[in-house]
Amino acid sequence: MKISVCLPYHELEYSRATTLEWCRAIDQGPFASVGCGQRLTSYAQDMPVLLAAAAALTERVRIVPSLYVLPLQSEVAAAKQIASLDVLSAGRLTVGVGIGGRDQDYRAVGAPLERRLQRLDAGVATMKRCWRGEEPVPGVGPVGPTPVQPGGPPLWVGAMGPKAIRRAAEWAEGIYGFCLNGDPAPAHQQKNLSTEAWAEAGRDGKPYLVTGFWYSLAGDADQRLKQYVYDYLKIAGDAVARLIADTMTCSTSDAVRRALDELQATGVDECFLVPATPELVEIERLSRLVA
Repeated sequence: MKISVCLPYHELEYSRATTLEWCRAIDQGPFASVGCGQRLTSYAQDMPVLLAAAAALTERVRIVPSLYVLPLQSEVAAAKQIASLDVLSAGRLTVGVGIGGRDQDYRAVGAPLERRLQRLDAGVATMKRCWRGEEPVPGVGPVGPTPVQPGGPPLWVGAMGPKAIRRAAEWAEGIYGFCLNGDPAPAHQQKNLSTEAWAEAGRDGKPYLVTGFWYSLAGDADQRLKQYVYDYLKIAGDAVARLIADTMTCSTSDAVRRALDELQATGVDECFLVPATPELVEIERLSRLVA
């Protein structure tokens, strides 16, 4: 199982120095990829901008937007951004796409909430046409640049339920899930659902399975991890955020190691660890643990 890291982009004190230090530490460490998510209605910095910086600051690790919320935006503009990231990273790009989980972001930009899965499918098809050099609509001309990876970068879909996974089996290379506190049960379900969906779709091989969880190895890790998760989820309501935050356990080296071992045993291909603080000690201690 490959082990990867998300940038701590959701922290208020995230700065230019954070991007520089974290990207260099991740690229020098025992990690496969660096990623971050897309949030509009928050103080988080812009995902494509951060990952463009990561592409320029790294030489080895893959760059993973996790994820582009395609029904929220122009898929043609997203195709151009993604192709540009593929060029900037010299073909080290893998892209997560999905419908997201924050209705507030849709309302902020006036995007409709209806038929999001259908719009995701259509958006992916449009992006692939752009990457092949085809016009997105007749008469407008092609949208470049041409990706380094022929046909565009691999696509993972952020999907957990059977309906979304079955739809994604028609076009995705992998499934990007999340198991909150390192519990392997969601990863087991993800593997079973996606394997079945790939077989039903007549796909050769198996889907690439990705999961992740929140962690902290900084000082006062237990309290800071629970506070981070609460702050991240409180948009869903105080009670829900507190309930989930109180279940967080990956705040010691032993707990993180145990979670990684259990996830590896499920057959997951890659696991993203999401830090609860922007302190560089998070990545330094994780590097030693993984190595």
